[in-house]
Amino acid sequence: MARRAFLLGLGTATAAFAGITWVRLPDPARRPAVPAARLAEARFLGLPNERFFPELPAGVEALRGEFMAATARLRDRLGLPEGAPPQERTMLAISGGGSDGAFSAGLLCGWTEHGTRPVFHLVTGVSAGALIAPFAFIGPARDAQLRALYTTLRQEDVLRRRGWIEAAFGDAIADNAPLAATIARHLDAGMLADIARGHAEGRLLLISTVNLDAQVAVIWNLGAIAASGHPRALDLARRILLASAAIPGIFPPAMFDVSLDGRLYQEMHVDGGTFAQSFLYPDSFGQQRRDRLRAGLPVPAVAAYVIRNAQHDLRAPEVARRLLGVAQTAVTALIRANGHGDVARIHANAVRDGIAFRLAHIGPDFGLRTDTSFDPAYMRALFDHAFDRARAGYPWADRPPF
Repeated sequence: MARRAFLLGLGTATAAFAGITWVRLPDPARRPAVPAARLAEARFLGLPNERFFPELPAGVEALRGEFMAATARLRDRLGLPEGAPPQERTMLAISGGGSDGAFSAGLLCGWTEHGTRPVFHLVTGVSAGALIAPFAFIGPARDAQLRALYTTLRQEDVLRRRGWIEAAFGDAIADNAPLAATIARHLDAGMLADIARGHAEGRLLLISTVNLDAQVAVIWNLGAIAASGHPRALDLARRILLASAAIPGIFPPAMFDVSLDGRLYQEMHVDGGTFAQSFLYPDSFGQQRRDRLRAGLPVPAVAAYVIRNAQHDLRAPEVARRLLGVAQTAVTALIRANGHGDVARIHANAVRDGIAFRLAHIGPDFGLRTDTSFDPAYMRALFDHAFDRARAGYPWADRPPF
C-alpha cells in the first residue's frame, strides 16, 4: 500500500527483530493447508471456475477456457454467428498503490466526463487496484460512489494500529478490520448484482491474491462468483478484495476455508502485489489471436489500458544511514522495479499480439508528497489532478516511459 506502511512493516515485522530470541508463543489456530499437489481442486463455493492458478498447467487451461466462455456469451449477446469475433474489445489493468489509488479513481471519473470511457470487457485489479476494479467494471453508474470513497477515505477507515506486544507476537502490526468494514459498505448486494450482470454480458472481472502457504498467485473470477447466486458469494467477494490488499506483515492475512474430498482446509492469502503489481490477459489469449492472424482470419480490434498508481520519474533522495532507512528504500526500489517489469511485460505482449497499448501513470506534473498513509488532503489533490487531466482528454502513452 503506502510507502510508510512498508517502512513500518519491514522495520517491525522483520528487520527490527532479526537476531533477537523471543519466547515462543502458540501460533494462532488454523486448519491445515491444502496439499500442494491438489491446490487446483480445492473449492470455496464449489464452483469449477471460481479461481485460477496461472502457474499450474491445469490453471492455464482453465483460464483459457474462461476467456473462451466469455467470448461465447459476448457473441450471443451481440447476435453474432458462431466463430465470428466481436468487433472490438477493451481491457483494463489497475495496479496497486495504496493512497495513490486516488489517481485511477480520478482518471476513471474524469474519463466519464470526457465522454469517451469505454465499456471494459476485461478488468483486472491488484491490491488498491482490486478495490477500484469493481467500480471500473460496472461503469459510470458507480462514479459518484468511487469519488466519495477516494476523496473521503481516512487512515482510520483502513487500519487500526496494534500495540507492540500484539504486533510482535501476532500476524501483523495493524488490524484491517476497518478496511473490511469499508469494503462491506461499498461492495453490497446491489454491487454484486451489477457485477453478475456484467459477467452475463461476456465480460470478466479478475482479482489477484497470493496463496502464501503454496507461494503461488491466485486469480479470482469475481464475475462468476457474483453470478453464482451462492449464499456465500458476497462474503467471498469481500474477502477476496480484503486479501488482495493484505500487505504481509502490515495487515493480517485473509484466511479462506476451502473443501477437498469433503474435508475442510484453510488457505492463507495476502496482497496480490507480492507477485505482480498489475496483470492483464493470459498468453493463451494472445496465442489464439496470433494463430488467427497467421491463418488470415479476422480478429477484433483490442485496446489494452494500464493505469499505474505510481510515479515513474527517477528521484535521488538522501537515504538515512540507518537500518530502517536502508530497508525502506530497498523495499521501495524492489516494488518500483517489479511495477516497471509488469508494465514492460504487458506492453511487449500487446505489441507481439497486435493489441493497442495505452498507459497512464502519475506524472512529474503532480508534485505533492506525503509521508502519511491515506492522507485525505493528498488523496483529494491526486484525485482532482487525474480527474482534470482525464476530463480534458488523457494523453495515454503508447509505450512505457523507461
